[in-house]
Amino acid sequence: MIENEMSFWDHLEELRWTLARSIIALLIFAIAAFAMMPHIFDQFILAPCRADFFLYDYMCKVSAVLSILPDFCDNDFHVEIVNINLASQFFKHMSASFYLALVLTFPYLVFELWRFVSPALYEHEKKNIRWAFVFGTLMFFVGCAVGYGLVFPMTLRFLATYELSAEIKNQVSIDSYMDNFLMLIFVMGIVFEFPLVSWLLSKMGLLKKSFFKKYRRHAIVGLVIAAAIITPSGDPFTLSVVFFPLYFLYELSSFFVAANEKEEDDEDEE
Repeated sequence: MIENEMSFWDHLEELRWTLARSIIALLIFAIAAFAMMPHIFDQFILAPCRADFFLYDYMCKVSAVLSILPDFCDNDFHVEIVNINLASQFFKHMSASFYLALVLTFPYLVFELWRFVSPALYEHEKKNIRWAFVFGTLMFFVGCAVGYGLVFPMTLRFLATYELSAEIKNQVSIDSYMDNFLMLIFVMGIVFEFPLVSWLLSKMGLLKKSFFKKYRRHAIVGLVIAAAIITPSGDPFTLSVVFFPLYFLYELSSFFVAANEKEEDDEDEE
């Protein structure tokens, strides 16, 4: 059963303390990230700009076996990051610290959200939602990892080496680099929440398993287009590297969506 009901003012007070604890945790991690940011920037954020990035090393070894792959063995690869605005380095220092703190405190923020909403839930609802929060948090971090270790380096490598004219020298501004870095990583983190969103919509009766079967071909075309936009290279290998994780999420989402009785009867007949 639902715990003792709280008044409007009790809920407001609990919300105030939830926000206060969340903001304090975010500030503590942001201050710590700000202090360590120069080292984090050199060793982590700017790592995809250098030829010794772990993905490039791995792809170099694979391309030695499969000649159809793009060349990742260029030891001279280097993306030069420049600053063209006086205050950009300072503001990027602050914004990068905040976003890193947001990622690191994400599990705690989810826990605070859970603690705020859990008194209004029944016991069986708490069990389901608890696992949903855990799964959603895990998938968010997996998505961010895929964005950092795969999607962003592939995109950076293609765009930084793309040449319209030999007379044009590429120098990437810190603003452009960080905007793409944060956008691609957080987008992948959000995209990896699709199975959780599908599960929630299924629980609300808004999504059925038949949807995924009916629109699978449309989804494949859409995901290929999305992969081509994310990594606008011309080779099929780079396209498939992004496409297959996205398609795996589509099928995983279908797994978490319950079939209605009619769909189950149709499957039994088959």
